[in-house]
Amino acid sequence: MSNTVTEPKSETKLDIAAIQSALRENKVDGWLFYDHHHRDPLAYSILGLDPHSHVTRRWYYFIPARGGVPQKLVHRIESGRLDSLPGEKTEYSSWQELEQKLEGIMLGAEKIAMQYSPRNANMYVSMVDAGTIELIRDMGMEIVTSADLVSHFEAVLTDAQLATHYVAQKAVDEILDAAWKEIGTRARSGGTTEYAIVHLLQQGLSRANLVWEHGPNVSAGPNSADSHYEPTAAKSSPIRTGDFVLIDIWGKLANDPTAVWYDITWTGVVNREPTEREQLIFTTVRNARDASIKAVQEAFSSNTPIAGWQADEAGRSLIVKAGFGDAFTHRTGHNIGTELHGNGAHLDNLETHDERLILPNTCFSVEPGLYFPGEFGIRSEVDMIARKNKAEVTGRIQTALVRI
Repeated sequence: MSNTVTEPKSETKLDIAAIQSALRENKVDGWLFYDHHHRDPLAYSILGLDPHSHVTRRWYYFIPARGGVPQKLVHRIESGRLDSLPGEKTEYSSWQELEQKLEGIMLGAEKIAMQYSPRNANMYVSMVDAGTIELIRDMGMEIVTSADLVSHFEAVLTDAQLATHYVAQKAVDEILDAAWKEIGTRARSGGTTEYAIVHLLQQGLSRANLVWEHGPNVSAGPNSADSHYEPTAAKSSPIRTGDFVLIDIWGKLANDPTAVWYDITWTGVVNREPTEREQLIFTTVRNARDASIKAVQEAFSSNTPIAGWQADEAGRSLIVKAGFGDAFTHRTGHNIGTELHGNGAHLDNLETHDERLILPNTCFSVEPGLYFPGEFGIRSEVDMIARKNKAEVTGRIQTALVRI
């Protein structure tokens, strides 16, 4: 091949053999990564590239499923862009040369995985532009989604990472329990505010050596009907006796980029018993949550593949049957990893039809919710970890509305 240079062995942690094994298992001839101006963050994460590097020209990286070494195609004025990766390098300058050599680095391949989703059904993995898809198809190749491959190399966690989740779980459960008690104490002595409790939770997270993003979220009364409500110092409602309260809290170990998040939501009432309607809604949400949990557990115990949409549907169908389908306005859960919303399968058959499989050694939330503007909203969120032949909830499970 002209303009091809054999590179020295790379120091990258990229496991080419593992990727090739996954490609063969998925009956795909190769995986083509492509980027321009950092439009595909998944490529940078999977390949271990610097996400802040200066990229002004198109690059391609092709990993064949069987034999051979990976192939790099880079522009001559950014010829070192992929030097950290193993494989042979080919350079181009003109668009005509690019198209010719791009076809050349994939010679013999027929079915190619790319960060693509038919009809943009899964926008989390749909990073490649339509024009590039057209170009590859014009070369006579079939393009399939890399969604499950991305999950395999982005969402599967090590035992050490999973252990960090349980450290966060223990601390966050204790912090939340203490917050509920403090709300009760303050309510009986005149009241408090949503933002004051947010600050209290943040102090607890900091003492436990945990970090958080924005939030946590503390919502009183009608504010709990906004699933993305967030109080601030300038905008915060009081919490008094008789109020309904929702708390959504998340955290992970500080100073550990490999640490895994823990993310939960509980609801309760202050110095009173729940109303009949609150009880009905909580029971409906709880039963939907438990149905999704059961679906995942049964699938893993029987070694039956289960996709994210199936786990969502197991709980959503109960809510629809109860007559509250219109009030369930978000997916049932999201993948959790080193990012709070990770790159694995989400439990979703509403916002997307997520056909990605829930894989062993992955973590995810289960959090159905019902929201009634002007009244209240109830979400019950737990986290699960799936392992080979087993899936379990990782923390405490709310079975009744908290009475504080």
